[in-house]
Amino acid sequence: MSILATLQAWPSWLNPGDNAWQLTAATLVGMMSIPGLAVFYGGVMQKRWSVNSMMLTFVAFALVLVAWVLWAYKMGFGTPIGSGTGFFSTFWGQPGSVLTHLGEQAQANIPSLPPEPAFHFPSSTLVYFQFVFAAITPILMLGSVLGRINFKAWIPFVILWITFVYTINAFLIWGGGFFAAHGAVDYSGGYVIHLAAGVSGFVAAAVIGPRLQRDREVDAPNNLLMVAVGAGLLWLGWNGFNGGDSYYAGANASAAVLNTNLATAVAMLVWIAWDYIFREKPSLLGSVNGMITGLVAITPAAGFVNGYGAMIIGVVASTAVWMAIRFLSRAPLFRKVDDTLGVIYTHGIAGLLGGLMVGLLADPHIIEYVGIGGTPGTSVTGAVFGNWKLLEWQLLAGLFVIVFSAVGTFLLLKLVGIFVPLRLSQRELEIGDHAIHGNEVYPSDVPTLGGPHPAGWQAPVAAAHGEGAS
Repeated sequence: MSILATLQAWPSWLNPGDNAWQLTAATLVGMMSIPGLAVFYGGVMQKRWSVNSMMLTFVAFALVLVAWVLWAYKMGFGTPIGSGTGFFSTFWGQPGSVLTHLGEQAQANIPSLPPEPAFHFPSSTLVYFQFVFAAITPILMLGSVLGRINFKAWIPFVILWITFVYTINAFLIWGGGFFAAHGAVDYSGGYVIHLAAGVSGFVAAAVIGPRLQRDREVDAPNNLLMVAVGAGLLWLGWNGFNGGDSYYAGANASAAVLNTNLATAVAMLVWIAWDYIFREKPSLLGSVNGMITGLVAITPAAGFVNGYGAMIIGVVASTAVWMAIRFLSRAPLFRKVDDTLGVIYTHGIAGLLGGLMVGLLADPHIIEYVGIGGTPGTSVTGAVFGNWKLLEWQLLAGLFVIVFSAVGTFLLLKLVGIFVPLRLSQRELEIGDHAIHGNEVYPSDVPTLGGPHPAGWQAPVAAAHGEGAS
């Protein structure tokens, strides 16, 4: 036998199937941000805000990746800052770079994982998988402040928010922190991602102020096809969002994927039913809201509930969010704050409901997890199956995320606002994309030879005809 025949293509701890699925799931989640949310935002906003919406999305994705590998990943999934078991000792992870030893076996303190077969892939895979979750969170929050947030302020705010808000929520619930140690669970981010994004977006909208009155009065999408394409990418990308959080290519991943699609389908159909009852006509935007509500609500529960539980979550969340948009939006506070895309409803309320429904509907027969609440060999069991303690900790964890995300977002915005205006200038608000980025999504003025050149066209037109810039 030759020496080459005895060599392995991968180390013994690496399972190529698990590694391939984890990278595929991560890519699906990444596509939810770019192009998914970029296309969705670009289509759902008015024409003059389309480019700005997409630019804000792309730059957030890039910013989070750099921060994630240099210091933020270990703050969310590394060694605790303290050595005890108290709240502040298990509040945060120690910062540090992950750019060395990327080929070694992944290690992280995630107590709700089974001992086998977990992390049969390298650390680079786990870091990237967790990055796409971190990246989509501020991008979801962005939906609350589209149409007026200053691009220059968005850049430092994203870095600060990922560092001082996201990583703490992640460590407390996912990284072995205080809430994880007491039994709170969040399968794929109903609390860490969606609830935090909804609350933070609402606070940001209040601090930055509303859009121009004409933008609020004529709030019509510029391209429904882009909206549909973006929504479709979100729906199917969610297979990676929830299917990847078992961390191995097994039965639980399959159950999570099916539950995700089932809850989403039910939620969208229920939303359409409510539209028929109260509005007589179902709309595409309404259907997309129902779809997103279902996706968000099942996220914290996807691997913990059975199929009936997934359907119940779809019905309850869709009904609650539909009613909230129709009735709660009329309350003084919600009417005053201009949440551009209603992120507080479809992500904030839906994420909270999904997390609480885990406390009710978690089925211990779906999969056995090790270390829940610090007790080896225990599984995730909801109140319907006899365990009310889980619901208590789900409620406490949800309340913490709400308060901490709101306060943290407020303080960070005020800090950024000292150095950079949070809100676009009046001129930029009036003009939109062309004033901020120098171009627009559907150029209406095409320069002609010898005619006047619109701003932003002089140099390329002149160059094309061998002329000097005018």
